[in-house]
Amino acid sequence: MNYLDQLRQSAKQSGSIICMELDPVFEQMPQIYANFKARTEGFFEILFKKMKDEKVLPGAFKLNDGSYSRHDTVYDERFQGSLAMAHTIKRIKEHFPEIPVILDSNRADTAEGLGSWKADAVIVSPYMGTDSVMPFFERRQKNPEFPAMYCNEEKGKGVYVLTRTLNPGAKDFQNLKVVVGDVTMPLYRVVAKKVVELAKDNPGVGSVVGATSPDELSDIAQLYAKSGAKVPLLIPGVGKQGGTAPEVMERLRAANYDLSLARINSSSGIIAPWGKEPAPKNWADMCIEQLVKLNEEIGYKAA
Repeated sequence: MNYLDQLRQSAKQSGSIICMELDPVFEQMPQIYANFKARTEGFFEILFKKMKDEKVLPGAFKLNDGSYSRHDTVYDERFQGSLAMAHTIKRIKEHFPEIPVILDSNRADTAEGLGSWKADAVIVSPYMGTDSVMPFFERRQKNPEFPAMYCNEEKGKGVYVLTRTLNPGAKDFQNLKVVVGDVTMPLYRVVAKKVVELAKDNPGVGSVVGATSPDELSDIAQLYAKSGAKVPLLIPGVGKQGGTAPEVMERLRAANYDLSLARINSSSGIIAPWGKEPAPKNWADMCIEQLVKLNEEIGYKAA
């Protein structure tokens, strides 16, 4: 089974194309435990059990290792954050084995995320050129008789290439017009076309495109839909960052994009809807309610 199959299967079984971001903030979690590791583990143990019991699920999970590793004090050989992230991934695999885990890694060699952390997909930057993407395909490059290391039927892993990010400054470079041959296009479209090229031979190569740039999202979704390649989309920026689920869905449908391959990301909107205040007594119910609400706003219906 390749990563595309995993996405389709999880969308069908969960009835959701939400990507639920699990980046806990120490002060926002229930103050039952004194340290980050214990508090995070307790928080997700309770939440995952309630999600499973009530059958309210997302179509993927995403963890940003920076949200966890900042709680490490490496010099003192204390790894509260990394151990908490490992525990969280293990619990996802135990409770929701059919739902992919995406790692947003700040490390140079993000292929480590698929091996060491046992994630199902990782996010990479294209702006170092093929050096940042080739770890996923190097066996193919060295010997064409062998498949790519991760994006194939055997490994079933995915890699999302940052294509048009959601931050306001993205336009400073990603929207710059560049000349390719005799055609002028935005830089993000050059990246998107390279993703298509890679995806045709390596199932599981996808794109990160922000919900806060709806015109660019339409352009990229149309490009992928017309290319014949199956390119997963990870779409952050819904909620407090300014994007809306209904507009994202409208753009994807207008592009005739395969919705089962999309994952619309929500960050703190699900795991901390109470904001910067300490978690209230009914915090788990509030998280479930937000997940239900976003699923309803998206309105995805599995085929």
